[in-house]
Amino acid sequence: MSLVISKIENNVGTITLNNPRHLNALSSELIYDIINSLENFETKKVRAAVIRAKKGAKVWSAGHDVKELPPGKIDPLTYYDPLRKLVRAIQASPYPVIAQIEGSVWGGACEVIMSCDMTYASLDSTFAITPAKLGLPYNLAGVQNFMKNISLPILKELIFTARATSARRAEMIGMITRAVETSELEGLVNRRLDYIVNNAPLAISVMKDEIRVLSEVSSLTPEAFEKIQAGRKIVYNSKDYEEGLKAFLEKRKPIFRGK
Repeated sequence: MSLVISKIENNVGTITLNNPRHLNALSSELIYDIINSLENFETKKVRAAVIRAKKGAKVWSAGHDVKELPPGKIDPLTYYDPLRKLVRAIQASPYPVIAQIEGSVWGGACEVIMSCDMTYASLDSTFAITPAKLGLPYNLAGVQNFMKNISLPILKELIFTARATSARRAEMIGMITRAVETSELEGLVNRRLDYIVNNAPLAISVMKDEIRVLSEVSSLTPEAFEKIQAGRKIVYNSKDYEEGLKAFLEKRKPIFRGK
């Protein structure tokens, strides 16, 4: 059974995450269900899409399914990791993708919503970028996606502390588009969709692509890339990474020793 509910109505595709038992964790199965829905929307030529959880959800998504991360000695976030594929699918979609948020958003799910073109959230929502809690070496493309939205001093605070931030502050720092009362969220998203579907889809598509291409311009040298990758290898081969995964599965606080 699909882990998402997908529908098309009035030129808008809607993907509802439908695995609350596992807090909508981004397992490979759930991710491929989302990607398949996005591809179907493109075939059906929708004008916009929404990714959301069920109404009243306490957790929008718990982020990358930790049980699917390799235990060590292997890069946990390669180019072909399902999470990376989902982010690229959202960014490459020819129509705008809106994230509609109720509940908390953790870890890799923060990158997913920030890869969407707009993110509207309930004031009750919270957001936490948590790889440091797992000892996880996040990858370059993922960090670049965060940097597109958030100033460096604030991004460093969010990543280094791994503390949750409120929807109100997330709006202020540019992490999301807007935060409103839960009762107003659906209406706000629908109004934005009405504007989008009545505008020229080809113009929107090419401008979305222009923004993506310009935002990815980088001066990263081969030497700098190799240095970063070498550092990431040290991390995913470390005892800290092993301890972070073990502690998460054992539901306890990890003890990191910097080794």
